[in-house]
Amino acid sequence: MSKRAVVLIVDDEVSNIEILSAALEEQHEICFATSGREALEVARSISPDLVLLDVMMPDMDGYEVCRRIKADPLLADIPVIFTTALGDQEAEVRGLEIGAIDYVTKPISPVIVQARVRNHLEMKQMRDQLAALAVTDALTGLGNRRKMETILNQEVMRLARTEANLSVLILDIDFFKRFNDSYGHTAGDRCIAMVGAALARAVRRAADLAVRYGGEEFACLLPETSHDEAMEVASNIRERVRALGIPHSQSEAAPHVTVSVGVATATCFNGADPMSWIKAADEQLYIAKKAGRNGVAGRIFGRAELQELHAA
Repeated sequence: MSKRAVVLIVDDEVSNIEILSAALEEQHEICFATSGREALEVARSISPDLVLLDVMMPDMDGYEVCRRIKADPLLADIPVIFTTALGDQEAEVRGLEIGAIDYVTKPISPVIVQARVRNHLEMKQMRDQLAALAVTDALTGLGNRRKMETILNQEVMRLARTEANLSVLILDIDFFKRFNDSYGHTAGDRCIAMVGAALARAVRRAADLAVRYGGEEFACLLPETSHDEAMEVASNIRERVRALGIPHSQSEAAPHVTVSVGVATATCFNGADPMSWIKAADEQLYIAKKAGRNGVAGRIFGRAELQELHAA
């Protein structure tokens, strides 16, 4: 694997953590927790690639930790391997039923632990690659609508914990149907790909997401971004598309390809409907188009307004 995988070791016995760390630290990044509650906190903060989880712990046993990991949408895909001295089949079945992927019995055999961790990390990498293909737009290389909606759900849930801001941009290529009719679908595809590349260059932070939302429509997800910052990103996108200089003789906005952008910013809260941000940004996009296109419209939305959009 090109990047060292992060393995979270959870055990209330420090000696067991030391044995497992010694077996795995040469190939993997190791972090650890000595209780179930600490394990959940660490998992939520670093999102490890795999968890080695002790079954018998005093405050919260491994079964409950595994159950909570699998119930959390942000953690559910992380493989969990139980480490246990329990040898009965019933205990193993119980663990597998709540989502564990494997068992390693104590006393620990370093060779077996290394092999099982390696195998499960390789399988996870393959699953992640297949999942990435399913949420990637083939024409632009950006994420697709499915990815946008998945990440949006996760980010609203995550940011609600601290009531942080989330900004969403929706943008359209102006008069794109006329462009296709005038220049042909091959040129239309090239135009979409070039706009997608300009969008990717404008949205540069690791936490940000740019996607092709569908047809000639794109979207951006900007976590922990103020409204002023989001408006700057939107203006940058608009300017980058203008600078492409793609001729568009049938546009009423300019002699070249342009975009209209809608921006919505709101504070995340528990129970918020993630799609309300999309609806809010789409509302602002309509305003930008009504104003003559080739422009940006946006505003801050309050909790009550988001709830109204959800109910609409």
